Amino acid sequence: MNEKFPVPKVLISRCLGFAACRYDGQILKNGFIEQLQPLVETITVCPETDCGLGIPRAPIRLCMAGDGVIVYQPATGRDVTEQIGGTIASVLVDHPQVDGVILKSKSPSCGLYDTKIYQGIDKPQFLKKAGGVFGEQVLRVFDGQAIEDEMRLSNLALREHFLIKLFTLARFREICTQPEMGRLVDFHATHKLLFLAYNQSRFRLAGKIVANHPKLPVAKVFRLYREELTRILYAPLRIPGVINTLYHAFGWISEHLGPEEKQYVVNSIEEYRDERLPLQAVTRLLEAYAIRFGQRYLHNQIFLRPYPRVLAGLNDSGRGREVV
Repeated sequence: MNEKFPVPKVLISRCLGFAACRYDGQILKNGFIEQLQPLVETITVCPETDCGLGIPRAPIRLCMAGDGVIVYQPATGRDVTEQIGGTIASVLVDHPQVDGVILKSKSPSCGLYDTKIYQGIDKPQFLKKAGGVFGEQVLRVFDGQAIEDEMRLSNLALREHFLIKLFTLARFREICTQPEMGRLVDFHATHKLLFLAYNQSRFRLAGKIVANHPKLPVAKVFRLYREELTRILYAPLRIPGVINTLYHAFGWISEHLGPEEKQYVVNSIEEYRDERLPLQAVTRLLEAYAIRFGQRYLHNQIFLRPYPRVLAGLNDSGRGREVV
């Protein structure tokens, strides 16, 4: 397998280890982001600081006002909706293409799903949870990209999905710099097992796009494939789909194995099914056999190593399972 990984472009909340820019002048260290940083191109942002609210600053909150939400600073009585909105618009214009985004959870600006919305300026009662003013724009503008908040990334399954999606999209962006059908065919072939694990029917639809029987222009083929790629990677991996793919991969090397070795692989796959063994333990076993038997096709499958192994931590908080 080619050990060269792409360098994804990732937009990250600046307070997550880059600068002391929180409302209270603090900085938040994040071990995962520290591991990720040397492997990606980071673009840091803090809408609250960048719009001139200062450090430290009086906290802001999101309040209902008519049919919409305003950004209100209770300590000063100021409506800063337009002030922060202008900064957000500039950020999105300045960075039109990223592969992924990691934002601060619960933040009035950067939250994705868990920002508190209050009933109104004069009604400080909690109403619901939703996205922050920047977080909601990120979900809309970068729809289909790898987007998470730092708390949900402590969940092993969500973190693995984020990394797979991030590096796959970056890999596709690289081939788009020279959109040639041969490069797209190679991309699809090396991602076969990964896409089968995610969504078999979508994988087949992507294959029809690559086959290009209607003889469409290359640019349109790439655009259609990009759209299908985001559908394939929309939701995290599910165990049944991964199990089928693991057995499919096993078929490439099973004829070379003795009875005890075959049973060992089968037992490992079934331990993954029962959540007693992480996926990377099984894929590394299959990778070792692919190397041993010179099975180049299997060895070149992105499924066996979809992102740099240094990022393959096993810690799991279980957070974020209620949102997919």
